[in-house]
Amino acid sequence: MSENSEHTHHGHHGHGGGGEDDPGWTRAARMLQDASPLVIAEGASAMTIHVQWEPGDPGTPPHRHSGPAFGYVLKGAVRFELEGEPERVVEAGGTFWEPGGDAIHYQDGNALDDERTEFVVTMLCAPGKPMLELVDEAELKERAHLRAPRPTA
Repeated sequence: MSENSEHTHHGHHGHGGGGEDDPGWTRAARMLQDASPLVIAEGASAMTIHVQWEPGDPGTPPHRHSGPAFGYVLKGAVRFELEGEPERVVEAGGTFWEPGGDAIHYQDGNALDDERTEFVVTMLCAPGKPMLELVDEAELKERAHLRAPRPTA
């Protein structure tokens, strides 16, 4: 699921969006994404990583995460594709998220051929599970019907 999915909502949770006459702390933060519903395993851990892809790098091969992941693009543009959603490009200042679990994350690479792309992602990891698990060719073929149509060149 991504920031554009029907499961994302935008609400005011006490941070950011304060009016001109409100205290400074209410204006200091701006909500970038608010995702729900989330499934977080009891005993989950979290990690935040900084990813730097060189120009044209396709990124991580198809994979899945054991829990939800939330990303923010610092520089460049990420080619992002989750199972069931069309491929899209998230530019600097944009966000993405995925629910984790069974969903395949097909792409997270650099959408630019002439510039480095950087993003930060926080991932929640189910206990006893790897943070990232690559998906093999047999499973990709078995689940091909769940992938959104590919862009035509």
